[in-house]
Amino acid sequence: MLDDRDKKILDLLQAEAGISVSDLAERVALSVSACSRRIQRLEESGHIARRVVVLDREKMGVPTTVFALIKTAHHSDEWIETFRKAISGIPEIVEAHRLTGNQDYILKIVLPRVEHYDVIYKQIVRKVELFEVAASISMELLKGGTAIPVSYAD
Repeated sequence: MLDDRDKKILDLLQAEAGISVSDLAERVALSVSACSRRIQRLEESGHIARRVVVLDREKMGVPTTVFALIKTAHHSDEWIETFRKAISGIPEIVEAHRLTGNQDYILKIVLPRVEHYDVIYKQIVRKVELFEVAASISMELLKGGTAIPVSYAD
């Protein structure tokens, strides 16, 4: 079970993973050693899956976001695994989700410019058969981030 201090630690680490343990301990009113033990426990329990650095997409040369909606006529485990392998080797595909409803999959693709989408599209269709693909270009990011709510955690 997580208490309020654990949740505050998780919230603060999500916002700033590189925060020093002493600063974190001060913000949650714990000693440095107690805070360090809590972080270690949160890592061991899997509440902290990993720590990452979020890069500036503009400075990294991939400011464009395209969402590709995919329909397939195939739904076997073998096809899904082939699809998973095909997209896993394409670094521009930063997220992939299997969906309910009229579409089967959605891919979030980051690109240097919209014209580069065709390169990614061709990489996918060379490896796996698709029924239909529709792409939408993101015009503006209204909300973004990597933080998730901690209030539901046990």
